[in-house]
Amino acid sequence: MLRGQREGALAAAARRFRPRPGPGGAPLPRLLLLGDPVRLPDPRPAALRLPPGAAVLARGLAPAVLRGLASIARRRRLVLLVAADGRLALRHGAGLHLPDRRGTAGLLPFLLARRGRPLLLTAAAHGRAGLARARRLGADAVLLSPVFPTASHPGAPALGPLRWAALAQRAGRPALALGGVSGANARRLPRGAAGLAAIGAWGPARGE
Repeated sequence: MLRGQREGALAAAARRFRPRPGPGGAPLPRLLLLGDPVRLPDPRPAALRLPPGAAVLARGLAPAVLRGLASIARRRRLVLLVAADGRLALRHGAGLHLPDRRGTAGLLPFLLARRGRPLLLTAAAHGRAGLARARRLGADAVLLSPVFPTASHPGAPALGPLRWAALAQRAGRPALALGGVSGANARRLPRGAAGLAAIGAWGPARGE
């Protein structure tokens, strides 16, 4: 399947989900693009193809790339998230994403700023420990993964739709499905999911 077809299928699949606001009151996207230092090191071209209201998560970007991505997000009415750096997120008026099992610089300033405005806070989770951390920090949503086998972590066991759904019910906040998600297999996810998060749908396929 060509890249445009993959993107269109995933965006269409995401429209069936109706995310509710998280505990902090920030509106949640139902489609989220993750930048990746290896698979998608510059998410700006992909962000230009996202529908309004979608989100893009910046991870390990060069300062100039992040500035450009923030400008695209403003123009196209996208939600920008910055991973693992609360001060950098505040500098760009962005939300913050908390990686699982890793510290986050500038977390306290971000949490304090969030008391006065609805800044989106998301957290990665791979099981109960990650979900408990997300609840403790008051995250608006969790990115629960991997729901399906994924190229980001080859050989890692996938949760599968049933276990993913059981964990999502324990989250106490909206959960977005991450890990090997495509327009086709998204139909196997429960309607209780808040939305879809992906990397590969926006990267080049073999032969493109």
